[in-house]
Amino acid sequence: MAEPDVFRIEPAMPPQMYKTYAMASPLSTHTRQATCEEVGCDQYRQGWRVRVETLTPDLLHAARTSGRRYVEQQVAAGETYLVFEAGQACFKASTHRAPIGRPPLYLVRDGDHRGNPRGTKARLHQRPADWVEDFAEHQQALADEIKKG
Repeated sequence: MAEPDVFRIEPAMPPQMYKTYAMASPLSTHTRQATCEEVGCDQYRQGWRVRVETLTPDLLHAARTSGRRYVEQQVAAGETYLVFEAGQACFKASTHRAPIGRPPLYLVRDGDHRGNPRGTKARLHQRPADWVEDFAEHQQALADEIKKG
């Protein structure tokens, strides 16, 4: 059984009486792969270092043969670093993402954090104003229900 969320107020009604409103910008549709320079990557701007002794043999080999410029710096016995200079792609460059300027998806799902008991599909609003109107109408319906008791 899951631990209760101590920061969540227990809902007054069953989940089918609620809707969940969300604005989503999925990485797959709202971003593109980007360079270190485009995302302001600290390692790209300032350089970085990797401690040799913490790397597995295959990672050490990959770092040394990556084509990136580095110097090997021995600080003390058993403490050696590969120091990579600034201005080159970091080792996480393939994960950098940049927004493409697409507006978010305006979604409405039945239910709440406890689930969607009816199993209905999410509704996708085409215009933000429609999503806001839906939200306001549902909020009013909830207030009316609560007022009834």
